[in-house]
Amino acid sequence: MSFSSEVKEEIGKNISPARHCQIAELAAVLSACGRLKQNENGEHFLHFQTENEALARKCFTLLKKTFNIDVVMKTGKSPYLKKGNIYVIEVSDQEKVRKVLQGTKLVDEGSRMSELTMFSKPIVTQKVCCKRAFIRGAFLAAGSISDPEKGYHFEIVCAERRKAEQIQGLIQCFDIDAKIVVRNKSHVVYVKEGAQIVELLAVMEANVSLMNLENIRIVKEMRNSVNRKVNCETANIHKTVNAAVRQVEDIRLVEEKIGLENLNEGLAEIAELRLKYPEATLKELGMMLCPQVGKSGVNHRLRKLSELAKDLRRRKEENLL
Repeated sequence: MSFSSEVKEEIGKNISPARHCQIAELAAVLSACGRLKQNENGEHFLHFQTENEALARKCFTLLKKTFNIDVVMKTGKSPYLKKGNIYVIEVSDQEKVRKVLQGTKLVDEGSRMSELTMFSKPIVTQKVCCKRAFIRGAFLAAGSISDPEKGYHFEIVCAERRKAEQIQGLIQCFDIDAKIVVRNKSHVVYVKEGAQIVELLAVMEANVSLMNLENIRIVKEMRNSVNRKVNCETANIHKTVNAAVRQVEDIRLVEEKIGLENLNEGLAEIAELRLKYPEATLKELGMMLCPQVGKSGVNHRLRKLSELAKDLRRRKEENLL
């Protein structure tokens, strides 16, 4: 099961005890994938169809709990998935259809059902808890989360711009930076930052999924931290080795052209040690001297030798040697 499916399975079982939250969540679900259709007699009926079993169960339960409506859920084989099913819920009684649509504020009292646009009014999400429920329902109906092992991406796909802006506004109420992008004529509300996706899971009360995501984030951060340290240490080793190779080359040149015995005692001593221990660090070279010298002192002497070698090379190019 994908991480996205695990989240939906978890929030699908989360039924708010408050009726106003149940209404908000059902409003989000119907707004995302509910349809108002007409039969051959011209009568309207509410049609809901999904391939997600958790979503179908949630819609079935909310209709029962919130409006005391007994509905039949039909199951068939999905034409798009080899092993998947398709779940269909319909409310055909005209009075019950209007009851649901008015209760979820998808249609105003006195309005004709033919004018329905499946856009829920802001009154449904006045309370903070109802905002959480609406986001939960919208994600369950039209959302997805990428595998956190591969990356961080949360999105809810909306058919209309105003629906996307409604969900974006609700998410932003929780200080989460949700953005909108147009993709294949749909309007997609998305969040890409890992920490903010964790906050979104908390908003939707998907606590088990939240902990799973946090555990993955911690492991990934530790792994990245170790990799950074290893890369840094590797780079330092390469830098040290390259510097040592250059120092040995410089000392060999000075030895050939001038002779180490003609250098002052400090330079001669460090030159001989570097030739003898080419792999040693500056600190290790300093500890071999008597008296011992710090890294800066060793570096100063080696730099002097490098300057001598540089001068010798320049003079050679000018045919002075």
